[in-house]
Amino acid sequence: MQRLYDFLRRHPAWVDGFWAVVLFGISLLAGAAVETPRGTDRPVLTVPVMLLLSLVVALRRRMPERMLILALVAGVGQLVVDVAPLPADFALLVIVYTVAATGARWASRSALTAALCAAPLAQLRWPDSAASTAQNIAVAVFQTVPFALAWVLGDSIRTRRAYFAQLEERAARLEKERAAQAKVAVAAERARIARELHDVVAHNVSVMVVQADGAAYVLDAAPDQAKKALETISSTGRQALAEMRRLLGVLRTGEHQEAGEYVPQPDVRQIEDLVGQCRESGLPVDFKVEGTARPLPSGVELTAYRIVQEALTNTRKHGGPGAGASVRLVYFDDGLGLLVEDDGKGAPHELYEEGGFDGQGHGLIGMRERVGMVGGTLDAGPRPGGGFRISVLLPLKPAL
Repeated sequence: MQRLYDFLRRHPAWVDGFWAVVLFGISLLAGAAVETPRGTDRPVLTVPVMLLLSLVVALRRRMPERMLILALVAGVGQLVVDVAPLPADFALLVIVYTVAATGARWASRSALTAALCAAPLAQLRWPDSAASTAQNIAVAVFQTVPFALAWVLGDSIRTRRAYFAQLEERAARLEKERAAQAKVAVAAERARIARELHDVVAHNVSVMVVQADGAAYVLDAAPDQAKKALETISSTGRQALAEMRRLLGVLRTGEHQEAGEYVPQPDVRQIEDLVGQCRESGLPVDFKVEGTARPLPSGVELTAYRIVQEALTNTRKHGGPGAGASVRLVYFDDGLGLLVEDDGKGAPHELYEEGGFDGQGHGLIGMRERVGMVGGTLDAGPRPGGGFRISVLLPLKPAL
């Protein structure tokens, strides 16, 4: 049945043609069964009227305005040549509905006028001699109701289609605006990451310069200290090269660092301070560190800190009253794991599903950009029973 329905929807002209044939056949059978006291002229004139009205049904979707005119001509001709009402006159109802739903406005108004006049004119042309005047008027009013309802139904369909078209246009426009906002958010987040990585690289270079100056100063007096300083320069330089490679992959927006001393960005050790600040603000946070702590690339530490900061900030914003959070920091052999969870029920799940939870859908975009810059993976989504979970794995050894 579904395949048949789909086929009929794809071929509306065939459907109209089928009903036109059916209507013509029924009209022929009904005309043959009616006695013709006026001789043989009436049946001869009846067939062209049937054909015209059937043609109206067959072509109503392709050319509704023209078929309305054809139906009016057939109806007037039916009145003039005295062809009594036939089953084919049902085509008038059909074309009134079609023009009201899909035709031009002038055609719709013309169809309404014709619909209101058709039944009274037919009743005047072929009155029931056995009925009183009041009864004939009542019959005319009763027969006018289907025509009026057909026009009202068609006009309602037109209004509904226009409304849905506006909704679709608005949804498409909002989707484009949302995509544009997402691109702007990605560009802004990349610019922010670039600035922070720029500070990290500058700090590492500053450390290398200080260590190089110290090594040169104690090279003759304390060779061991000079050797240790050179090792520090080597490890810091490798880390700076890794951060520089990430920095070159970030799209800058042209914003420049203000003049002043470059300072190191937040690191993993400051996550505990961040958790303490959240507790002081009234958000219960459980913080655990698993595994053996070890030196991390500066970009990895910065990414871990920013993700925890963003997650806890959004818990405070959207978690609702009584929400709590937990932060787990896990040191693996080849990676750093982060798990941030909350049990808040204040934010709707639709907001999470849209790709972010900062009120505009850009929170997760920034997280994914940061994690992607260090080659990590991020998994985020609602928790069963309420709340939100963010799971991140960051590599400890960036490739040079």
